[in-house]
Amino acid sequence: MWELSRSWVEGWTVSRRTPKPVDEPWGLSVQVGLPDQPVRHVLLDTDTETARGLIGAITEPAICIKGFLEPAVMEPWFPPAWEPIDPCFLMATDLRPCVVHAPDGYTVGAVRDADGVVSVRVLAAGGELAASGRIGLTGASCVFDQIVTEKGHQRRGLGTVVMGALTDAAVESGVATGVLGATVQGRALYETLDWKVLAPLTGFTHRPVVA
Repeated sequence: MWELSRSWVEGWTVSRRTPKPVDEPWGLSVQVGLPDQPVRHVLLDTDTETARGLIGAITEPAICIKGFLEPAVMEPWFPPAWEPIDPCFLMATDLRPCVVHAPDGYTVGAVRDADGVVSVRVLAAGGELAASGRIGLTGASCVFDQIVTEKGHQRRGLGTVVMGALTDAAVESGVATGVLGATVQGRALYETLDWKVLAPLTGFTHRPVVA
């Protein structure tokens, strides 16, 4: 499980084009570089004392910490200045070729990036973006990321189309395992596609009160 957890972090950084994760005593750190998330720390197989030490040393706002534990386990580690992030789940599946059929009026296109990213876009008849997603390739596994169906095009199976097109692109690249971080809503879709939940993905963001 920890190997796939690490793969998720590494693939996420490929997809988001951030610097590679850095090994730390508690797990991995990622320089995300965004105003609402400058740094993300991901707890791997760490103990409570080490995790509390990391949390207590953070003073900067908007720092994010994620771990593969139930919220009830992690919540006592965080003082009031930390806000919980909506619950997510680490999921994985064995990748196999699949047949992709877009609904009438939609077309599917994939773009392969030289930096290990494959993006899929589903376009409506008029060229409007209807759905999209990407994978970050890291070797034997890849991370599915930013799977989005635009408003006005939902409930038409386009999420499944994106996942199928990305799966085919991953298989063509020699990837055997898919990994992703799913929201509660996303989990429902992925489970219909035979993805399995490996662990909770619990997160907190530092929101100190400004005097």
